Amino acid sequence: MNGKRILLIEDEEQLARYLELELTHEGYQVEVAYDGRIGYEKFDEGEYGLVLLDLMLPGINGLEVLRRIRKNSDTPVVIITCKDEVMDRVMGLDSGADDYISKPFAIEELLARIRAALKKTFVKEEKDEMGVFEFKPLTIDSQQRMVKHEESVIDLTKTEFDLLVHLIQNKNVVLSRDQIIKAVWGADYGGHANIVDVYIRYLRTKIDERFGTKIIRTIRGVGYYAKEQE
Repeated sequence: MNGKRILLIEDEEQLARYLELELTHEGYQVEVAYDGRIGYEKFDEGEYGLVLLDLMLPGINGLEVLRRIRKNSDTPVVIITCKDEVMDRVMGLDSGADDYISKPFAIEELLARIRAALKKTFVKEEKDEMGVFEFKPLTIDSQQRMVKHEESVIDLTKTEFDLLVHLIQNKNVVLSRDQIIKAVWGADYGGHANIVDVYIRYLRTKIDERFGTKIIRTIRGVGYYAKEQE
């Protein structure tokens, strides 16, 4: 994966040209698509380190582009859009986006979010070298990015998987929200700290509530930690 190669899928040509110039100035190689269908075709045929994706696109919309990308790829995707409702952000993140930035935005903020998303990929590649390991009652395959409870596969998004593995790597150690954000989202993450609470809730729903375990623990006012079951 070429971390310097970015695919920008944005139908506002003036904005797309501005972003292309700014990103190129920062040393990135940028390819632009003004249509969702063409953008996905470019992604499918090329190799990119990151995708900047608008939601309101001709051809096919951004969420559909994102879903198609996530069928076969973990390439970081940052959504850029004028839609700033909570449910829009949730839908984007649930569909596999790594981050979400609303128009209008400062180019410095976008660059910070790009750096954070690319750093997450670097961290993920380090984790992929861990192979298969157990954290009772879970089995984690870091290369396949698969988590199982006995014979049941637990369907996790990229961020959920990274968060779970980070907690497991630091089992029995209470981690603050800031520590978790720096490790999972990156030091340049500029969003809300409550993103950690949201993803902890996702993990608890998919693991603890589903299987009656208590892997993810809370120390109120301090942070979270993972505890292996007896």
